[in-house]
Amino acid sequence: MFRNAGSFAALVLTVIAPTLALAASEDIVIVDAAARAHPFPHYWERMFGSGRAALSLRDSYRQDLKTLKSATAVGYVRFHAILHDELGIYDEDKNGKPVHNFSYVDQVYDGLLAVGVRPFVELSFMPNKLARESMPHSFWYKPNISPPRSYERWDALITAFARHISERYGIDEVALWYFEVWNEPNLDFWGGHPKQSTYFELYDHTARALKAVDARLRVGGPASAQAAWVPEFVQHCADNHVPVDFVSTHVYANDKPEDVFGTHTPVPREQMVCRAVRKVHDEIRKSPFPALPLIWSEFNASFANEVTVTDASYMGPWLADTIRQCDGLVDDMSYWTFSDVFEERGPVKTPFYGGYGLIAAGGIPKPAFNAFALLHRLGDVRLDVASEAALVTRRADGALAVALWNSSAPGAVGATRSVVLRLKGSPAQSAQVVSIDPEHGDVGPAYVAMNSPRYPTVQQLAELKRAAALPPAATRAFVNGELKPAIAAHGLTLVTIE
Repeated sequence: MFRNAGSFAALVLTVIAPTLALAASEDIVIVDAAARAHPFPHYWERMFGSGRAALSLRDSYRQDLKTLKSATAVGYVRFHAILHDELGIYDEDKNGKPVHNFSYVDQVYDGLLAVGVRPFVELSFMPNKLARESMPHSFWYKPNISPPRSYERWDALITAFARHISERYGIDEVALWYFEVWNEPNLDFWGGHPKQSTYFELYDHTARALKAVDARLRVGGPASAQAAWVPEFVQHCADNHVPVDFVSTHVYANDKPEDVFGTHTPVPREQMVCRAVRKVHDEIRKSPFPALPLIWSEFNASFANEVTVTDASYMGPWLADTIRQCDGLVDDMSYWTFSDVFEERGPVKTPFYGGYGLIAAGGIPKPAFNAFALLHRLGDVRLDVASEAALVTRRADGALAVALWNSSAPGAVGATRSVVLRLKGSPAQSAQVVSIDPEHGDVGPAYVAMNSPRYPTVQQLAELKRAAALPPAATRAFVNGELKPAIAAHGLTLVTIE
């Protein structure tokens, strides 16, 4: 997913925002250890997107994946183009007979599994010799978006692929994977016409071919952008007895409400994703298969490469608030993407360009990476709290982990949020407090200070990685049962009460 570029210079405003902001009035947040609670699975950090399949063979990609694994609960990675010709999966001999080759596919999946991560298999795009026609997408690596010229040969390819990986890794393992048919067929990633009916034909063939190999293989779709096609897709599967194990779709926070909801009413960036999640959640509940799991297989605060969004501390509050709002509405959400080892518009030209990744080129963690690392420390039980800018959780060790944040518009100068954290039902006398904001856990100031080099030296990369690191937690004492953290604009703070 891609749509335009920004300037790192705009990030400077966000970097200096805390020094310009004035403190706001105190905000009282009551943390009650005996409050009503419910399970809080970490649905936002178990699955991540990444650049196309072939990039996973690079050492830089694998190092970034190891970094992600060290800080989150990632269990699955999704990428485009496992069927692209650069992996050599499909060819034809001189007599036109299909030839399947899985040697590079094996290297792709071996690399993921070696890190302890399973593939969320997006079955795309069309091998050129199997395509009905040449329909290269605009992406730099030119994936073919054409339907197959022969569904018999497509079915045979999917069957051979599923049999091969089941034999190589064992069906008990592969039954834990997911198989998603195509990517965003309602946009320009699918060349069938009419789009919906021809995609349904592709889905039907693919799902039945997979299930014919083993009924335990999990398949789903429609892999749509803008939360589209879900009622029609589920109804189609019900009416035609087509296997479906989950629903998948995408929305970005700056998608247009006209495209997602069919309305001109503006939807704030901070609300778009979870409003769309609720829409699809409700559509599934009203469908013939109301218990189908919902997997949001792409999401982010922007699709447009905005430096003051995806490269900035803005992402901490945005991510925390998205997690708060989407709780209970979705089974898994896959952040797009974990790494800027990414080439939809060609090779990366500078470390900070508003890329989707949590980790910039050169292995530099962004504030969004640190936000995921902090939010990973939340517990798996959520406690009620009367605040729309707080998450109160209990961990398995009994500690209370509280996330607090201060949302401001991208690049804006905002006021500091002064919080009075009042503790009830706990004898704790102190807490560990750690924050991400434009002056802590944000590499932006250090990059600007070294004159924003397009090609950082090895020494500069080391300096940037040190600047990007999460600050150590500070011990803060409760005074009369209260703690008073001040949260800078664009700040995310984690308070751990043991």
